[in-house]
Amino acid sequence: MANPCTHLLLFGATGDLSKRMLLPSLFNLDADGLLPECLRIIATARSVHDTPEFVAIAAAALDQYVDADRRDPAKVQRFLDRIAYVPLDASEPAGFGALADAAGDKANLAIFLSTAPSLFGPTITGLSGSGLAGPGVRLALEKPLGSDLASSRAINDAVAAAYPEDRTFRIDHYLGKETVQNLLALRFGNALFEPLWNARGIDHVQITIAETVGLEGRAGYYDGMGALRDMVQNHMLQLLALVAMEPPAQFDPTSVRDEKVKVLRALRPIDRHSVEGCSVRGQYGAGAIEGQPVKGYAEELGKASQIETFVALKAHVDNWRWQGVPFYLRTGKRLPERSSEIIIRFKPVPHSMFGEASLKPNTLVISLQPDENVGLSMMAKAPGLDRDGLKLRSVPLDIGISNAFADVRRRIAYERLLLDLIEGKQTLFVRRDEVEAQWTWIDAIRAGWEATGMAPKPYAAGNWGPTAAIALTERDGVTWHD
Repeated sequence: MANPCTHLLLFGATGDLSKRMLLPSLFNLDADGLLPECLRIIATARSVHDTPEFVAIAAAALDQYVDADRRDPAKVQRFLDRIAYVPLDASEPAGFGALADAAGDKANLAIFLSTAPSLFGPTITGLSGSGLAGPGVRLALEKPLGSDLASSRAINDAVAAAYPEDRTFRIDHYLGKETVQNLLALRFGNALFEPLWNARGIDHVQITIAETVGLEGRAGYYDGMGALRDMVQNHMLQLLALVAMEPPAQFDPTSVRDEKVKVLRALRPIDRHSVEGCSVRGQYGAGAIEGQPVKGYAEELGKASQIETFVALKAHVDNWRWQGVPFYLRTGKRLPERSSEIIIRFKPVPHSMFGEASLKPNTLVISLQPDENVGLSMMAKAPGLDRDGLKLRSVPLDIGISNAFADVRRRIAYERLLLDLIEGKQTLFVRRDEVEAQWTWIDAIRAGWEATGMAPKPYAAGNWGPTAAIALTERDGVTWHD
């Protein structure tokens, strides 16, 4: 393990991500005694504040986003005492000198960089020019890392010029979720599933990330990206890779990420010849969410747009383990409920001895949000005398994570990722070749949409996307798990 860092440089410290996730996560780690005693947090952003003013902002964020029973005054004060603030306009190279002066020991420095793609180049140049890119400095990058393969490569080239791959930590916060990591434990820590985890045992896989919200003040960013690039390119393809990967030799950065990138490179391209049969684009119109009327996307945006707020895909991993097994991916905004889940549908029994009894295939449901849960549906005998033959019913075997581990506090995903950054552990971060394999697949879909003139289909807010998304699976005799 690399030496824990002594200084953490937090870019975008006055932004929403920092207030909701980063500062609360760092506080929770500190409150549990997991941060190095010597760690100093240097916060920076364009906003002009001095340290006491920013400390007041941080204290307000803790009041709002940390549970009251966690906010012991002495622990809050100890955490706030770690913080210093240095204002910085990243487009002005001269400002990085003050940041370097505050950064302390540059041989044990971690930098968390959350910035607009247009500022990546100037920021990296400023960091490098001020001595903040030397040996021992780690750089964490929050998405978006480009908008296509070419722009992603340009960003990664700029980063690589100052920070080698073994000191670059690309963040996908889904990898910090307990249940995502539990997928690895489920697959590789139990003898029960792995013999069936292939085309002989699994009929199909579904991955859904559903949101009830609309633009939420992200109009400028979202209308330039859309659902495919905002959600599928990173979160959903990472989940697919974890479901489909071969068993790594060890739980270490090289072994795990080697296996993930093999899956991403084995994805069958969805191009102009297959895009209409394997993808659905949608855009929400006016409707209702939780009984309340909401505007359509164009009205919310204030102009007409051809960007998709919903996408459904039928993907295939062309290797021996998964040949012929479809992976159905679905994500969108203004859907009926907020949920993220992975559905593993096993193949039915080859012969039923129960006559007319309806047998349903076993289904493994891995819920990521809003509640973390692992459930397995099994066929069982319904109670009764059964004079006309056994009556069977599908019953769930649920492992409520919050119940099974009631004695362990549930952690924010960023707690795990920030701690791993501070300690120099890269396993749950994304490697460059993974990112580029993801963009290669996504770019082919976008090129297919453009070549075929495939426009988003309308759906009313509060529904599960366009009707074409239902047809995408039902052509194969599959129903979405709603």
